[in-house]
Amino acid sequence: MTLTRGASLMCCFREVDDPRKRSNGTLHDFQEVLVIAIAAVLSDCDTIEDIALWGREKEDWLRQFLVLLNGVASEETFLRIFRALDPKQFEAAFRRWVAGVVGTLTGGLGVDGKTVRGSGSGGESAIHMVSAFATELGVVLGQEKVASKSNEITAIPELLKALYINGLLLTIDAMGCQKNIARQITDQGGDYLLAVKGNQPTLLDAIETEFIDQYQSDDVDRHRQVHPSHGRIVAQIASVLPAEGIVDLADWPECKKIARVDSLRKVGNHESKLERRYYISSRELTAEQLAAAVRAHWGIENRLHWVLDVSFGEDASTIRKGNAPQNLSLLKKIVLNLIRLDTADKTKTSLRLKRKCAAWTDDVRMRILGFTSLGFTSQ
Repeated sequence: MTLTRGASLMCCFREVDDPRKRSNGTLHDFQEVLVIAIAAVLSDCDTIEDIALWGREKEDWLRQFLVLLNGVASEETFLRIFRALDPKQFEAAFRRWVAGVVGTLTGGLGVDGKTVRGSGSGGESAIHMVSAFATELGVVLGQEKVASKSNEITAIPELLKALYINGLLLTIDAMGCQKNIARQITDQGGDYLLAVKGNQPTLLDAIETEFIDQYQSDDVDRHRQVHPSHGRIVAQIASVLPAEGIVDLADWPECKKIARVDSLRKVGNHESKLERRYYISSRELTAEQLAAAVRAHWGIENRLHWVLDVSFGEDASTIRKGNAPQNLSLLKKIVLNLIRLDTADKTKTSLRLKRKCAAWTDDVRMRILGFTSLGFTSQ
């Protein structure tokens, strides 16, 4: 039996401990609180206040598949649970669910960070989350919070440990261009495409020099493309050379290619300055494959970060205490994945409007969640 997305999600969440103290008594079932929160966020609710109010307004609908012995929890209860909920357990359950519903991945896996700006206050820094994003499917595979007074360099290895990356090409910005990260990726059976900037000055200088020396050489594989989009034009030249003799394989294991991408944007009559980026890769990429991988990674900004900010109001959230910011960030990624994995919807409706449709139409919400009047559906 293969469980639907919603049913398998709840099966995974049964392994998450209720953070409340049993000695104090609990009026509301922990699993039901999670179900209501997910259904509410799917239904265009971005705050704890919205979630609790939506639950009360939709109580009759929720009773089709939840017991709700004592009704729907209050806003204070929702907030208390998400503040206390162990984010490591919540994240582990999320990863198990995604692995189960996504199956075998192909293509690229982008690793990138985002600051949840509204989570900072009173001298406390806003939390910063590093996410692994399957660029072809448009779904999040996992997230890791950057520890206080640390950076992405420490969070990325922890995130990678929990992921199955065998056969995948991982694309990471310059912050993740670290020898230990490159080694970890290849040890786990993946390939890397790492952006190289000033934090690796010796490597950057060697790559820059080689491309200057080989500028007219036939050894350079080049791919030119122009992308017109929404009133702007982006011209790009991707260039690839062998890494042999240029990159120290003791430091950068299995490195096979060095690469350069030149980009120029034109919006109306305004033309931007030339942007030049350098990369190293453990995969035998052609220039055309390099260009596709780089563009897929840049897409994380629009398909994940922008969506979380604009469609889910993540940066506007004022939830700051305890584990709530991290847990609510993951809650929104769960809903993002549910929508992106909804293959029954053949329309090209925006994610924002899909959430509104789920809010307006019970059948749409039930389909995306995998619910029936008897509970979770199975196939």
